[in-house]
Amino acid sequence: QVQLVESGGGLVQPGGSLRLSCTASGFSLDYYAIGWFRQAPGKEREGISGISVNEGRTYYTDSVKGRFTISRDNAKNTVYLQMNSMKPEDTAVYYCAADKRGIVRIVAGILDPEKVDLEVWGQGTPVTVSS
Repeated sequence: QVQLVESGGGLVQPGGSLRLSCTASGFSLDYYAIGWFRQAPGKEREGISGISVNEGRTYYTDSVKGRFTISRDNAKNTVYLQMNSMKPEDTAVYYCAADKRGIVRIVAGILDPEKVDLEVWGQGTPVTVSS
């Protein structure tokens, strides 16, 4: 079964850090660009970061730039999102998505998550930033 599984979410205090993982099962991430998205309660899904197949290109939205870092370990079939200096407004369910059409498609999905379909999605992991 082809699926993505996110993990690493939880409760963190403002200013704290978390690292999310997105692990593929049933297929290899070697040929897929990956994006991270989040959806806060009562809000639409928001794209926040993407990474190309060979890690050569990364993309961040202004809301997370300088605080979050995306990386990948193809040997572990996993993509990570390191989140530092977290804020209450980072509270959301975080999702990863994979697409063989590359980083251009991922960025398109980040910019318009409601209209751009990506090939594989995970089920999400919740993150709460609160004191």
